[in-house]
Amino acid sequence: MRRAPLRRAAAAAALVLASAVLASAPTHAADAAPPAYNDGAAAFQANCVVCHGAGGVGTPALAPPLTSYPARYAQSPAGRRQLANTLLYGMFGDITVDGRSYSFKMPDFARLDDATLAALLNYVVFDLGHAPAEVKPLAPADISAARAQALDGAAVREQRKSLVPGGN
Repeated sequence: MRRAPLRRAAAAAALVLASAVLASAPTHAADAAPPAYNDGAAAFQANCVVCHGAGGVGTPALAPPLTSYPARYAQSPAGRRQLANTLLYGMFGDITVDGRSYSFKMPDFARLDDATLAALLNYVVFDLGHAPAEVKPLAPADISAARAQALDGAAVREQRKSLVPGGN
């Protein structure tokens, strides 16, 4: 009849073990800090996550990650223009990002207003790409200026070559 105390001891040991495992478990996305650009996060979720994945990590053979190069682009006028043009006019053709090749057709998002596109880019640049604090956020005026000089997806890709070592 000593089984009841043994069962209680085993149950208590299991509870202690489970508590220890849960306490040392890695944090989940739900535990992450809220985005600085909430409107941009919502626009990303509605328009970009299908191809670029949650957190902008990319989808192999479909769409590149957005966690490094947009933050670099945002540090120069030509790079900022490229970011705006890519959202406004899309891009298609072969590109290489972080050593991986992608041949894709990114749709244009010109239907979205300038403020939404600026917020989306700021979410990508700052929340996903962790751009340095000295990088100035993109403004709706940056999008408006790019909108005034229409391009097509092939021209956007060609323009990108001037920003990327090796031209792809």
